[in-house]
Amino acid sequence: AATAPRIPSTRLALHHFDTNYSLLLGELWPSVRSALLCEQKYGALLNSFAAADHVSQELELLNATDFISEAPQQAQRWQRGAGLEEAARGCLEGSKIKCYTFPRGDITRFRPARPDTLGLLDYYLMDAASVLPVLALNVQPGDFVLDLCAAPGGKTLALLQTGFCGHLAANDVSISRTKRLYQILHSYVPKEVRETVSVTSYDGRAWDQVKVGTFHKVLVDVPCTTDRHSAMEEENNIFHKRRTKERQMLPMLQLQLLMAGILATRPGGEVVYSTCSLSPLQNECVVE
Repeated sequence: AATAPRIPSTRLALHHFDTNYSLLLGELWPSVRSALLCEQKYGALLNSFAAADHVSQELELLNATDFISEAPQQAQRWQRGAGLEEAARGCLEGSKIKCYTFPRGDITRFRPARPDTLGLLDYYLMDAASVLPVLALNVQPGDFVLDLCAAPGGKTLALLQTGFCGHLAANDVSISRTKRLYQILHSYVPKEVRETVSVTSYDGRAWDQVKVGTFHKVLVDVPCTTDRHSAMEEENNIFHKRRTKERQMLPMLQLQLLMAGILATRPGGEVVYSTCSLSPLQNECVVE
C-alpha cells in the first residue's frame, strides 16, 4: 500500500466524467470536456455601491461587454419562442446587476479590483455563470431573500447588486467559509446595506426549524462535485478516496437542502436550485 502509485483525484474525477457524461452528452462531450480542462475565464461583477463610474468605460475599451444587458437580444436569437425574451427582460428590468466578460476566444485577464475613496472594491471576479441563478431568482423590490448555502459570497453579493432585497439572510454551515463571506461584505458593501443582511452558520438542512414560510425568494446553491474543480485541482477534491462516502451521499444532502429551502419559502414564493455539476443525479433527479 505504501509503494503502490497513488491515482490522483483529478484523474479519478475525469474518468468518472468520461464514463458518465459521454453517455449523457454524446457528441457534445469532447467540447464540454475541453472547456472543463481549460483555464477558467472570469467575469467582472460590477459593484454598484462603489463610486467607480469610470469602470464600465474602462472595461468596454478593453472590448469586454456586459453579458447581462445583452441577454434579451440573445434570447431572441435562440428562437425558442417569445417567452424566453420576455422572461429575460423580466429578470433584468430595473436591476443594477452588470457583469462584464471578454468575447469567446479572448483570454485577457481582468486587473485586480481597486478600492474607491470609501475603500469599496470596484468589481468582484467570479465565474460569470454563477450570476445566472441570481437572475433566475428574479428578486423584486422589498423581497425577503434567503441564500441558504451562501459562502464564499459571490451570489450573495450579486443578490445585493439587484438593489431589490428588503432583507437578505445569508447562511452557510461552514464557519470558516462564513468568515470569507463577512470579508466580501465588508470589502464591497457599505455599512447601511450590510445592516439589511443577516449572516448565520446553521446547518441548512434544519433551516425549517429556524424560520418557516418566511421568504419571498430562496436560492439553494448546493454543495456538489464542482466538476471543474474536481477535474483540475487536487486540493479539497471530493473524488479523493477518503471522500467517497461523502460524494455518494451528495444527492441526499442536496435533496434535504432543497426541501428545507422550499419549507422556508412563503406561499407564492419562488425557489431556485443550482449546482456547479453536469450530473443528472445532482440536478434533475434531485428536483424530481
